[in-house]
Amino acid sequence: MSRPLRTAIVVSLLLSSAACAHKGGHPKSAALAPSKITTIGVNAYLWRASLDTLSFMPLLQTDSNGGVIVTDWYVNPAAPTERMKVTVTILDQDLRADGLRVAALREVNQNGQWVESPVQAATVQKLEDIILTRARDLRRAAITN
Repeated sequence: MSRPLRTAIVVSLLLSSAACAHKGGHPKSAALAPSKITTIGVNAYLWRASLDTLSFMPLLQTDSNGGVIVTDWYVNPAAPTERMKVTVTILDQDLRADGLRVAALREVNQNGQWVESPVQAATVQKLEDIILTRARDLRRAAITN
């Protein structure tokens, strides 16, 4: 699926969930879970979803005001000859599909040395999708409660 199509689908899902929350012409979410209410510098739902999604990896740096999460190298026990490092950047205070950027590095162990290796684009896109889905679910849970 192309990135613009995926972005359009995610945005339409977010908009439709907001539209479903309307009652009497006013969004129910306005009092309970607006996308901009946060005590940190970025969207709180994207921040929490990013931390939840990357919770299996050791964190090297987190900056909630700047919206940056950097993991340390993670070696999957099922594939001990490769490791990954992920950087998530949240770009906005709004819960938007284009308010998130994920970058990943991958290295493989060759003869005892770690050598840089390409990351499949689908891996980064899948991480973005997981984070955005989790953020949407967190927002929906806040609206419901």
